[in-house]
Amino acid sequence: MQLVIRQYRPSDRDSVWTLFSIGTLEHIGPWAVVLPAGWVRLVYYCCYEVFARFVRKKLQTDMQDITGSFLSSPDDCFWVAEAKVDGKSQIIGMVAVEGKQIGKERYGEQFRMIISPSYRRAGLGTRMTQTALEFCKERGFSKLVLETSSIQTAAMAMYEKLGFTHILSHNKTSIPAVPSSIMNNLCSGCSLHHDSTKDRIQYRQ
Repeated sequence: MQLVIRQYRPSDRDSVWTLFSIGTLEHIGPWAVVLPAGWVRLVYYCCYEVFARFVRKKLQTDMQDITGSFLSSPDDCFWVAEAKVDGKSQIIGMVAVEGKQIGKERYGEQFRMIISPSYRRAGLGTRMTQTALEFCKERGFSKLVLETSSIQTAAMAMYEKLGFTHILSHNKTSIPAVPSSIMNNLCSGCSLHHDSTKDRIQYRQ
């Protein structure tokens, strides 16, 4: 398999949208509780709606115009991993960095890290993150920060191996909430519980 990590092109849009949707919606499972079949369907539906609304929102905002959102400033970038499989090119990974500034400190923040499920556990996440780190170094940023959920243990292990350190845990999420107490009472088995912990980590240059 031939693989190249390159900057996003407008012609990649549909493939990137599909990968973004798949990579986000897969966080609906697995279930951590045993429920009657009817309840399982209800919980799944509630969780699916939460993530589906998040995907729709992003596809109408920053992911609607990736070039404008992530490639209009020299301090921002969006990359894709393109693989040639059986003679056909496929987008199998993506990651973005936005330049930030607080006071005099300039740093990068990593977003939209998604690897196709069929190509995980092969070092691609490491290569994508290293691409982001190299970009930050070239831009003179002091650090690269990102957030990941506490349940993504493989991702946390990868980032720690690359030299990232934990700086903060919180329970805030950008995923829209579902009405009433349905999520709180039934979705303890959904990967996106409202109380799931987000971990903010950083790599200092």
